[in-house]
Amino acid sequence: MTKILIPIETASGERRVSATPSAVKKLKGLGCEVFVESSAGELSGFNDTLYKESGGEIVSKSNINIWENADVIFCVQTPSESNLSKLKKGAILLGLLNPYANEKLQKTITSKKISALSMELLPRISRAQSSDVLSSQANIAGYKAVLLAASELDRYFPMLMTAAGTVQPAKVVVLGGGVAGLQAVATAKRLGAIVFVSDIRPAVKEQVESLGARFIELPEIDEKPGESGGYAKAVTPEFLSKQKATLTKYLSEADVAVCTAQVLGKKAPVLIDSHMIEKMRPGAVVIDLAVSQGGNCEGTKSNETIIRNGVKLIGAGELPSSVPYDASTLYAKNLTSLITPFIKDGVINLDKEDELISGCLLSNEGVILQNKVFEN
Repeated sequence: MTKILIPIETASGERRVSATPSAVKKLKGLGCEVFVESSAGELSGFNDTLYKESGGEIVSKSNINIWENADVIFCVQTPSESNLSKLKKGAILLGLLNPYANEKLQKTITSKKISALSMELLPRISRAQSSDVLSSQANIAGYKAVLLAASELDRYFPMLMTAAGTVQPAKVVVLGGGVAGLQAVATAKRLGAIVFVSDIRPAVKEQVESLGARFIELPEIDEKPGESGGYAKAVTPEFLSKQKATLTKYLSEADVAVCTAQVLGKKAPVLIDSHMIEKMRPGAVVIDLAVSQGGNCEGTKSNETIIRNGVKLIGAGELPSSVPYDASTLYAKNLTSLITPFIKDGVINLDKEDELISGCLLSNEGVILQNKVFEN
């Protein structure tokens, strides 16, 4: 019978948990044993009693035996090196492992002969949608980014007609029309803002306009950028320069900019530089969701608010953790959706020929299968 461990997340600021009581109940129903470290779900709104009622066994954080005997570890972020060092050969680690150029992770999974499944690498195909962690969490980030901007802005989002006069609606510029960007558009529109969207993929225009926003037309160059595997491709310096020139005009009239543009495994493109910030009005707000990858806005720092020329630059790379109940619920469904087809009679047997598994399997019992990820 497969033993699954749900640990307490140890990363700073992390409030999510990798499995909810509902997920534990499903895994138990498939015949697995599920162990939950005490208080693992406390910050997400799930106490130990709920896990017990769902069939989970609560274990002390100091219980090293469970790490030594666990067959599968669900995690949101990579567990501490000291905990990983306790794992037995062939144990399966499943979660957001931040694998790109992560030499430390590579050494650990190699030396401990761990099989690691990194959810960032899940193929962007129709069959993978129910397991798409990046999309489920980006959706939350886009929503919360707009709420954060609204709370920090010095004016209303919607148009208001009052006896003292009419208040004009806020203007919001969203950089990036992926999952987070489109959710930011929808949320800003619901709050009554006028929304403009910039994206390097021409195909995004239709989606943007269907939400009632206005698409900022792409610069005219010989080679149009596009996407690969559901992600935006890196663009040429020429394109980026022309894009910045176009964005400067829109940003100079904007009250809020929400930055969501990321390239998988690469440093985020800097779309707002110091010169562009100088053109923005004092009191404007920039929310940078790409800050953990270097940021779309020059000068942003993770979990910090910096005032430059009166503009608030907010590095908000961990917004899903600020909505831990729903973020954990969606995340847990993503993981269980991926792993459930490979559980039979309480035993997990990964089919390494399956394209979902092969796409995100970093290592098999310590043998690295995707060297390019670590070299990126």
